[in-house]
Amino acid sequence: MNITKRRVAFVAALVVSVLAIVTVCGLAGCSSCSRSVKSMSSDFSGGINRTVTLYDNTGKEIKSWHGKFDIESNDQEVFFDDAQGKRVIIQGGIVVSEED
Repeated sequence: MNITKRRVAFVAALVVSVLAIVTVCGLAGCSSCSRSVKSMSSDFSGGINRTVTLYDNTGKEIKSWHGKFDIESNDQEVFFDDAQGKRVIIQGGIVVSEED
């Protein structure tokens, strides 16, 4: 009986280990999980090195900012604190953010 209990415990541990490995590998390849991890690391490290460019409605560049910062937005505006710590609020225009 003692050997049977050990086998059951071994098989149960093996099944749990395999399920854990499959779950971790599945989440590692998940795009939304990758974005979440990147967002969390950005929150803790003070932002992502990026270039933000503001264009008018004809495609002409109005202004560009470079630095390490986070961008937030809502339905009416895009805002961030630039590399000098100044708050930039953009209402209107076309905003393109690219990682450096």
